[in-house]
Amino acid sequence: MRDDGILDNQNDRVGSADRSADVSAIELSDGPSEPSAPRPFSSGLLRTRLAGLTNRFTARPRRTRVAVATGAVCCLGLIGVVQVVGDPVGESPTPDQRAEIVQRAEPDAASRGLARQSAAPAIDGVDPDVSPSPSKAPKSKPEPKPKPKPKPTRVAPVAGLDRAQMDNATIIVRTGKKMGVPRQGLVIAVATAMQESNLYNYASGVLPESQNYPHQAVGWDHDSVGLFQQRPSTGWGAVRDLMKPEYATRQFLTALLTIPGWQDMPLTLAAQAVQVSAFPWAYAQHEWRADQVVDAVLA
Repeated sequence: MRDDGILDNQNDRVGSADRSADVSAIELSDGPSEPSAPRPFSSGLLRTRLAGLTNRFTARPRRTRVAVATGAVCCLGLIGVVQVVGDPVGESPTPDQRAEIVQRAEPDAASRGLARQSAAPAIDGVDPDVSPSPSKAPKSKPEPKPKPKPKPTRVAPVAGLDRAQMDNATIIVRTGKKMGVPRQGLVIAVATAMQESNLYNYASGVLPESQNYPHQAVGWDHDSVGLFQQRPSTGWGAVRDLMKPEYATRQFLTALLTIPGWQDMPLTLAAQAVQVSAFPWAYAQHEWRADQVVDAVLA
């Protein structure tokens, strides 16, 4: 038997396995164990203890399960600490917890804002999360349609006039009314046209140009044209204008209004002052008929 302890080491290796199992059983047992009698010290026992320290991470089934369970509990505890906002019993979070909450809230709020912008572009003064109500949407007002101008009604013929004569007499009265001429001036104008043209729009055989415009008869009294037989050669106007009943009426009434005291004159004298006719007394015979025509148009 050698003194260097080699044989003892071999025995100790065999015994170390047994003792390691005993140590494991003692360390992992759930209940207290009875004290055992002290063992004599040997070099093999020391090597066994050292071997157990160096092989601390040797795979052992029960210790593996304990390590996994411990790690899971630690992870859950860490998650619980991170998500803590306040103490369950109502205590305020500590300053460190507040700082951590603010740091986590900033990127979270930024991410929500980015998602909102990408979902719907914001409009000034409008919340993109709130859909506009159809009832509050601005409605464009329809443009008002222009009112059609009332068509002048045709006055039924009176005083023995036909349709064409009554239409021409109506133009004379309405034109004078637009000019603001008193009623007596309207009667004078109608009576004058009755004497000059019998209320027909005359062209002139002497002026072929006059026949190019709408007319109802042709006369041969010099270059006289229109309802009032006005002569272009004496300055009453151009042929194309004098052939228009409204224009010819304006020319006559404008001249009448320039005569001083025309309203106090007898009808025949007032008409003669404008027309300078060879038959100055002929206008008076038409006064009563002209009066009926004016009443019918102004009614």
